[in-house]
Amino acid sequence: MIHLKTFNKKQLESFVLSGEFQKYDFLPITQHRAKSQIANPKAYDDQTLLILAFDDDHLAGYLGCLPDNFKMDNETFRYAWLSTLFISNQFRGKKIAQKLLNKAFDEYNGNIAITEFTKEAESLYNKIGVFKYIEPKEGKRYYFRTDLENIIPSKKEKTAFLKPVFRIADSAANFFISIKNSFIRHPDFPVEILDHLDKESVDFISNFKSNRTADEINWAIENPWILEGEKTDEKYLFSSYSKSFKYFWLKVYCENKNLITCSLLILRDGHLKIPYLFSIADLTQFIDFLNYFIIENKVKTMTCYQTELNQKIETSLSFPSIHQRKIERRYMFHEKLINHLPENFKPNFQDGDGDCLMT
Repeated sequence: MIHLKTFNKKQLESFVLSGEFQKYDFLPITQHRAKSQIANPKAYDDQTLLILAFDDDHLAGYLGCLPDNFKMDNETFRYAWLSTLFISNQFRGKKIAQKLLNKAFDEYNGNIAITEFTKEAESLYNKIGVFKYIEPKEGKRYYFRTDLENIIPSKKEKTAFLKPVFRIADSAANFFISIKNSFIRHPDFPVEILDHLDKESVDFISNFKSNRTADEINWAIENPWILEGEKTDEKYLFSSYSKSFKYFWLKVYCENKNLITCSLLILRDGHLKIPYLFSIADLTQFIDFLNYFIIENKVKTMTCYQTELNQKIETSLSFPSIHQRKIERRYMFHEKLINHLPENFKPNFQDGDGDCLMT
């Protein structure tokens, strides 16, 4: 018999502190992700953060919700992102995913959004017929170093035995790329890199319309879903640990030392993302520093959905990418969420909105 159990802030805290979440064959959440969910400034005490599905006493699956809101005409409209959905193979075929989703719909009155979904999950969401696509974000993925050793075998398994050859080719190619990039130096204008948003940053970004405040960005930095370390949570099927994972809060000044650009950067295992970007300048100086940051931190790839930045990079002669390709981030809204929002409502998402800020 399938039954469901929901957890709000207080219940989730008790569930994790008791250690009960660790007794199952797989983890429905990690301790640090639970801590982060509980500290989320946009999460109300009564909102459901986690839903577990049991087949009798056996954990069969779970669904995670990340509360969020839109500010519209000084009013707060509450909704949630689906951040995890997992069903154990042992319990497939019992429509547990549908039951979990229906419960989430009930808990949030249909005000549910999704992004960064797998093809398998997207197929499920389309099948149940209540989600609609909204306007996607067009982006770019930039490549700065070759990685034939990993890319080719991942696409063509039969070439795995050639890894040593690909490794040599990578070394040779990246050697010449490093020589070319050695001419990129730290720009001569003032720059600060912090591990949090300071008062000057708070005041600066308050002048921009954004779905996230400074407090919320600091919450993410101080309560990460991913910890640095070689260990892995084999019992948890979503992001939990990475060899390297770090947030950088970047402040760029013009020559007269006035703040002109602030940005949050995430660097994870050599992959760079730009979740938030706020600027009153044309981004030339930001790109100049970004060039240096990429080389200094041996960045392999960068994913960026910041439209103005991508357009500016197109005209930059110094940007160190060796290849780029277009990408798309799709979003799905529950039909009730669309109906509850004003007609022609534009969410104006930045890269970090949703749980993208956390991974």
